[in-house]
Amino acid sequence: MKPFEKFIMRHGISLPIMTAVFPVLYLGAEIGIIASGAVAAGSYIASSSTIKQFQFSSDSKRFHMTRSEYKHIRIQLKEAKAKIKQLQGHYYRVRSISYYKQIREMVRISQKIVTHVQQNPRQFYLAEPFFYSHLDSALELTEKYTLLVGQPIKDKELKIALQDTRDTLGSMIGVMETDLKKVLSTDVEQLRMELEYAQMTLEKHNTQALPMPTQTDSEGDMENDRKPINSK
Repeated sequence: MKPFEKFIMRHGISLPIMTAVFPVLYLGAEIGIIASGAVAAGSYIASSSTIKQFQFSSDSKRFHMTRSEYKHIRIQLKEAKAKIKQLQGHYYRVRSISYYKQIREMVRISQKIVTHVQQNPRQFYLAEPFFYSHLDSALELTEKYTLLVGQPIKDKELKIALQDTRDTLGSMIGVMETDLKKVLSTDVEQLRMELEYAQMTLEKHNTQALPMPTQTDSEGDMENDRKPINSK
């Protein structure tokens, strides 16, 4: 279930509860409109929070992870998304097509890694360097380049620093591509196994479907197989 669907489910359950609690307290218990509203709001918050915790526990169990593991990975994903947005913020801060393409590629790769880890949190362990180091390095290099390229004076030393930063960004893209391949490796292996199983099933079906040799009406007939004996 997607995060938005979970959100709708939580509030779709909590809202009717609050709606039912308020008139019961206000009309039945007669504790006043303010107190009734406060208790109804409290029931809304409590029910929503309880359902959220239940969903969280259900998800962690589904991925065979502890609550602390799952929570840590969700935090890392949230931080990664914020860093990717920072990377995107550098798109139009410099007038360089090559630099723009470099940032766009880093953003594309980063988003793919985050998306796959969201779908299967256990893949986080295949790309830990990306979350703990590589994404941070890419962001720092991008910010450094943006700062340098914005300087009004472009002497030889600054031009060398800019070129070195561009080269390092190119290398960082290669490192991030390796991170993505590691994340995709389990999907590729699973697809390979599924293809092998499908091929085995198809071969077995084709073998069973082969037609058996048929006999003609005269084959196996003793009378037709017996040759006449000419008497002398």
